[in-house]
Amino acid sequence: MANSKLSNAKNAKKDEFYTQLSDIEKELKHYKRHFKGKVVLCNCDDPRVSNFFHYFAYNFEKLGLKKLITTCYKNQNADLFSQNDSEQAIYLEYNGDKNGNFVPEPEEIGINHLKGDGDFRSKESIELLKQADIVVTNPPFSLFREYVAQLIEYDKNFIIIGHQNALTYKEIFPLIKENTLWLGYGFKGGAAHFINTQYKDYASADDHQEGMIRVSGVTWYTNFDISKRHEDLILYKQFNSDEFPKYDNYDAININKTKDIPLDYEGYMGVPITFMNKYNPEQFEIIGATESEGKGFSNGLWDKESKISQPVVNKKRVYKRIFIKNKRL
Repeated sequence: MANSKLSNAKNAKKDEFYTQLSDIEKELKHYKRHFKGKVVLCNCDDPRVSNFFHYFAYNFEKLGLKKLITTCYKNQNADLFSQNDSEQAIYLEYNGDKNGNFVPEPEEIGINHLKGDGDFRSKESIELLKQADIVVTNPPFSLFREYVAQLIEYDKNFIIIGHQNALTYKEIFPLIKENTLWLGYGFKGGAAHFINTQYKDYASADDHQEGMIRVSGVTWYTNFDISKRHEDLILYKQFNSDEFPKYDNYDAININKTKDIPLDYEGYMGVPITFMNKYNPEQFEIIGATESEGKGFSNGLWDKESKISQPVVNKKRVYKRIFIKNKRL
């Protein structure tokens, strides 16, 4: 789906993209050691369509979970698809297999009614959040700022899905810069196919999947330490001013592709936001971001006299940038 369609969904608050089980399995295989003895909360998940509930319920014993809690927004019928049309919200609790078949049976799943609508911001949902050690879900993109703020406020570990553009939100970027949260392993090609319940799919014929909708630029966010975060980006190019010109209005050089970061440049560099997929805090320091993403984000690199907050190279504007410095030089 084109980003314009994603924006329309966000503005309309219709941004419930149901995640494929295969994508959940591909990401969570990197975190298995973190789940033993933990309470997992999926607080944006209707069990009728939530593959997060499916993954954790069917792998409960393998992961060594203590408890699984899933909140459901105004829904209580265990059918295939959700219309969020129930008059009462519920939450489910699963404490593991009881009959020895290691399959979550309906009678083994506790169904509890909520007084409110099950919104993650409600008092009831917050009480469930307090019980949890780890939160794993695909929250509504339109509420991503509020959702992350709540996780940080209650000091929770998390593995969640969001759009890469959230990296430069004024509420999110400081957390990135301070190494409070970072990117997980991500989706292949930086795009994901979600279970489609309400949108026309604009994917190309080569990338079309029946019953699915393709959304580009999505990724996983986490605050778990993962091995990917300690892998060096291999640098091979040497700096030259023709290939890496300085911005007209920022005290940094422009890098168009992460793979082209020069190995010998000691100053500040402006890189695409996709750099965060390769970010190793032991190799690079994040200095700031272009001023258009938030007042003061450039950390003094912006020339205010230019009156143009976007990065400019030879009088031509380029897309948003994150400013970094090589810590090894």
